Amino acid sequence: MTADDSNSRLDDDDYPAYTMGRAAEMLGATQGFLRALGEARLITPLRSEGGHRRYSRYQLRIAARARELVDQGTPIEAACRIIILEDQLEEAQRLNAEYRRAGGTPHPPVSV
Repeated sequence: MTADDSNSRLDDDDYPAYTMGRAAEMLGATQGFLRALGEARLITPLRSEGGHRRYSRYQLRIAARARELVDQGTPIEAACRIIILEDQLEEAQRLNAEYRRAGGTPHPPVSV
């Protein structure tokens, strides 16, 4: 591995560069909070060869959003669900915009 390879990994938002302890410190949260986010399946840290959790910058941004909601009094399970729904909405809006740019017309919403 060259120095350029190492540097490009550090620029990658998905590269699991942070240990659980460092991630918790950066968020001002406990390691238990990060474990709870994993149990709620909001974020799934990668594991090092030794089995230690490693977090990416992208995962830390999601965890920070969860921390904001929890700090405002939202139960952690609800905070995780809110973030998942926000992410799904953003993705749907992105796909809809792409479809419109491609010249299609969106189908009307389906009632459940």
